[in-house]
Amino acid sequence: MAIPDFQTIMLPLLWVTSDGQEHSLQELVERLAEEFNLTEDELGRLLPSGRQTTFSNRVGWAKTYLAKAGLLEITRRSYCRITERGIEVLRSNPPKIDVRYLEQFPEFLEFRRSERRSKEIVESTPEEVLDEAYQEMRNNLAQELLDAIKQSPPSFFERVVVELLVRMGYGGSHQDAARAVGRAGDEGIDGVIDEDRLGLDVIYIQAKRWDSTVGRPEIQKFVGALMGKKAKKGIFITTSAFSPDAVSYVSNIDYKIVLIDGTRLAELMIDYDVGVSTVTTYQIKKVDNDYFGMV
Repeated sequence: MAIPDFQTIMLPLLWVTSDGQEHSLQELVERLAEEFNLTEDELGRLLPSGRQTTFSNRVGWAKTYLAKAGLLEITRRSYCRITERGIEVLRSNPPKIDVRYLEQFPEFLEFRRSERRSKEIVESTPEEVLDEAYQEMRNNLAQELLDAIKQSPPSFFERVVVELLVRMGYGGSHQDAARAVGRAGDEGIDGVIDEDRLGLDVIYIQAKRWDSTVGRPEIQKFVGALMGKKAKKGIFITTSAFSPDAVSYVSNIDYKIVLIDGTRLAELMIDYDVGVSTVTTYQIKKVDNDYFGMV
């Protein structure tokens, strides 16, 4: 049979996880390949990029969409488990699960809120469709990065901060930055790092791996710590978000405080290649009018 699309895979995938156990992506691919009676040729068929098989890619996206709807939980990288909601869905015995079915869940609608629907995509130019797909994959990658950080030890978060700041040009050498960031907390300060490679100025760091919103009191505490150091610059990094009051406070003080929330942190990690790797690169080309102008 033909390789099923990722929506056709959703319901069988959920049934495979119905035992309540943790399942790896590789195991899901193997179990579903048997379910769909795929041939060796179909299993080996690659995406145009040549970096991944078509079927494993579609299983991965089916897993992602089910997780965004709360039917699966990502327990660790490339592993998942069915949730109570997923079990309830199976008990209702739906004839199929697809994107339209998942839109009944608020979390999934939130995930899809920035996407254009089918009619809009048809009316888009090819460049817009490519940009839409790129942004969707980038958003999904950003969420995966945050999930991975939150599931890792606190020391790992410190290493992420070090690596990111060094990639961005701060801290001098990686070794110098590693000694500065992650230092024992001192009155609301987690570390200090050189602003430039010559060490002409320093920036104080506060890094919190939180799930709850960071409010104004935490920022005020950080500013107070800067005052004690006679410093004017600081970076406050969190895996969660900042309250509007905290953001407003920072914009109305003389101190230069940069707030980096979880979303911005993940975006910077992607931009500076921290914790990510390039799977493939597509080059979009056009006719060189100057070349043909010489005719």
